[in-house]
Amino acid sequence: MNISIQNKLSEQLSLNPELTQVSVIGSGHINSTWLLTCIDKQFIVQKLNTEVFKYPAQLVSNAKLIEQHLNTKQLQSNYPLETVKHIAIQNNEHLIEIDSAHYRVLSYISDSYSEDVVKNAQQSEQAAYAFGVFAHALQDFDAQQLHIVIPDFHNLAMRFEQLNTAITNNSVNRVKHCADEIEYCLSQQHLITELSSIAKQIPLRVCHNDTKINNMLFCSATHKAKAVIDLDTCMAGFRLYDFGDMVRTFCSPEAEDSTNLHNVIIRKDIFSAIVKGYVTPLKSSMSTKEQGSLLLGAKIMPLMLSVRFLTDYLNNDVYFKVAHAEHNLERAQNQLALYKNILSNEKWMHQCLMS
Repeated sequence: MNISIQNKLSEQLSLNPELTQVSVIGSGHINSTWLLTCIDKQFIVQKLNTEVFKYPAQLVSNAKLIEQHLNTKQLQSNYPLETVKHIAIQNNEHLIEIDSAHYRVLSYISDSYSEDVVKNAQQSEQAAYAFGVFAHALQDFDAQQLHIVIPDFHNLAMRFEQLNTAITNNSVNRVKHCADEIEYCLSQQHLITELSSIAKQIPLRVCHNDTKINNMLFCSATHKAKAVIDLDTCMAGFRLYDFGDMVRTFCSPEAEDSTNLHNVIIRKDIFSAIVKGYVTPLKSSMSTKEQGSLLLGAKIMPLMLSVRFLTDYLNNDVYFKVAHAEHNLERAQNQLALYKNILSNEKWMHQCLMS
């Protein structure tokens, strides 16, 4: 953040620019986030990525609606976590444009910390609990009030269509390097039908859509769940997506671009902790059918990422940032290894989920 923008934001918040300091905070890949400090006051400032979020006002509108709902739940003692609040700035607005960029200011949740990687089952359970409590508090929120901030975000059928187009175009002659991966992915398209079938039998919910562990905060004193953050991708969807993304990002001991494929596995203690943390607060608001659908989410999410990485590889790496030519292929192979391990453990995972 340059000094001119820092000063403008400080003035909007009635802070002395000369006493204001800014530091980068968080590890998100989409928006730019800073901690703005002035003596004893602290705020989160975000510059919204309008390449990803074409309509930033819709994103803020979604987050505000959810914030208001959670605040009401808190007042009723039905939401034990803290909420991130939007701070009014220019003309009582929650979105300000400076030099053609869009910024918002959020409350800072003190005495908290985040993690980028799951270290143990206890952390996994607390993170899953936070997302479960969040989902439970929003069970009576009409998800269709929310704007679609990223169209087709979890559209599995569309992702396969994109893969087929990339195979047909073969723009940089890479199909020959990943024929086995392509064949395997295409053989799993039955999940599209399974998802379409189950979608008719379970309710549309508010989905967080980015349930990585770094999107919740731990209490510095107790190490318990303190807050769910980053509501930017909240949209209508199914709980199976949020559950599946936790399984995808929590359970493997390897990073998603690791080439140690033999070690890309579902850690059973971590999976059990996710189930306990997420399902427990949702028991009263989730049918047996919806609970059973969560396992489908655990399969869909790594397969969908595999397809997306493979598609980008065939398209010459135009979407995901890569460190080398085979990076997206390695990511696809990694997520396929995780998917295959889930299939080999499916019976056990189902028993764990439904017990």
